[in-house]
Amino acid sequence: MTQLWEQVRRLERALVDTLFVVLLLALVVTSGWLAARHDRYWDWTATAANTLSPQSLAILERLDGPLRVTVFADAPSPLAKAIGQLLARYGQVHPQMEILYRDPQLFPEQARDADVSLLGQILLEYRGRRETLKEISERSISAAMARLTETRSPWIAVIEGHGERAIDGERAADLGRLGHELTDQGFLARPLDLARAKDVPDNTRLVILTNPQLPLFAGEVDGLMRFLDRGGNLLWLMDPGPLNGLEPLAELMGINALPGVVVDAAAAQFGGATPAVAVISDYPDHPLTEGLSKPAVLPGALAFDATIAPSWTLATFLATGEKSWNETGAVFGKIGRDEVVGELPGPLPVVLALTRTLPDGEKAQRVVVVGDGDFLSNVQIGTYGNQALGIRLLRWLNADEDLVELPPLPGTAEPLEMTTGRRTLLGLWSLMILPAIFLVGGLLVRWYRWREQ
Repeated sequence: MTQLWEQVRRLERALVDTLFVVLLLALVVTSGWLAARHDRYWDWTATAANTLSPQSLAILERLDGPLRVTVFADAPSPLAKAIGQLLARYGQVHPQMEILYRDPQLFPEQARDADVSLLGQILLEYRGRRETLKEISERSISAAMARLTETRSPWIAVIEGHGERAIDGERAADLGRLGHELTDQGFLARPLDLARAKDVPDNTRLVILTNPQLPLFAGEVDGLMRFLDRGGNLLWLMDPGPLNGLEPLAELMGINALPGVVVDAAAAQFGGATPAVAVISDYPDHPLTEGLSKPAVLPGALAFDATIAPSWTLATFLATGEKSWNETGAVFGKIGRDEVVGELPGPLPVVLALTRTLPDGEKAQRVVVVGDGDFLSNVQIGTYGNQALGIRLLRWLNADEDLVELPPLPGTAEPLEMTTGRRTLLGLWSLMILPAIFLVGGLLVRWYRWREQ
């Protein structure tokens, strides 16, 4: 009996090791089976860099069918793998997404058919519609998906022909960057010359108007008035200076601009070279300003009287801070407010949001008048919260219909800055404390096995 017990004890270690290996293999197989059927991942990055933004998730919810994505790059290449990692985030949410890889050198006909000119471009196909992207980012991919889900593109007419800011222009004062943003949002923003068209087309959802450099003809102003009489919505980017024929439009809505330009002591906080900058940092609680937090800066802006025509309703307004006023003199050197010449203290309205319900209209007509056109120009739209404010104004004018919200532009990663004390603690932990823990643990295991023998 004693001899049998000794043999069992000698086999004990082998049995334990065998049982451990069997259980380990069972755990690995079970884990793989669960991972294949229940895909889960966690993003532990501080900026959620590996997770789709809420805007992209909302766009994916609009997809109700298969989506095919063709990546024109060799599948084993680093470029294709990087693009695949980005597309995998979409595949996690939309299981009906199919990703294909095509090397343009091996499939030249498919590349030509997709209008591919750069290695790494992707083609999106959804319900018979397709779009080829030249820029690969979450924002561009989500914007293309949003456009593919639209059955029709709302039309925005931008009045041009008399020296206004061009929606497709590249000059500093033009609105070209805003035009690209509207395209990403799924809109058709096109210039409109009322000297040729006479009237704003009936399918126009919104008109963007900037101050003309040359006087408009009477017939052109009448065309704008007829558009408003039909209940059309309007974004008027007004600048200091003569209205050049737009006086009847201002009279219709009762718009009264205060003399001079807005100067704001808060402009110094934003690196302004001149105090003639209106700063909007306190947003009212209104659907027009929903989601806005960053201050907007309006260089060379007009301020308005808050009174409007009786037929219109002032829905809300955006104003400057208390340390602002409308300067009627030259803006240089040391300046101060002079009450005698009509310079009023802030807050001063610089954005007016008006509504009106026509007798035969089902929805309230909306008009926004901004005392500055520069804040959406090519050179200023990327400043602080200017673009966010401009897009929010357009969303409100469009009654939040069709204008999808796109993911924000990728920001610059914040640098990791460590104090001297933290660097010392990290060095001690990695070079001394952690190795000491492993050393002590190894010695304890060795001592325990020695005792068992």
